[in-house]
Amino acid sequence: MKKIIMIIAVTATFTAFIVAGVSAHAFTGQKYSKEAKISLATARHIALKVFPGKIVSEELEREKGGSGLRYSFDIKGKGGTHEVGVDAVTGKVLENSVEGPHPD
Repeated sequence: MKKIIMIIAVTATFTAFIVAGVSAHAFTGQKYSKEAKISLATARHIALKVFPGKIVSEELEREKGGSGLRYSFDIKGKGGTHEVGVDAVTGKVLENSVEGPHPD
């Protein structure tokens, strides 16, 4: 019985570490999620239509402009990396600026 309890405890601890690691890489700004009217998935779609590529970082942040709450994406694509900002309330594109050259 003690062996079974130990196995369950080790498994639960291991699972907790995995879940914590996955959620830490999701995006920053989760504390603002309840205020956003646009989902992260919808904001990603909007950002990738503006600048196609691979999203390398994403966050939900308070920043001047629009509603004051925006998703910010760094997207690697042809010609470099762009930062694309999408208003988290309206879905309007607030920013599409060059961040730096493409490393490839």
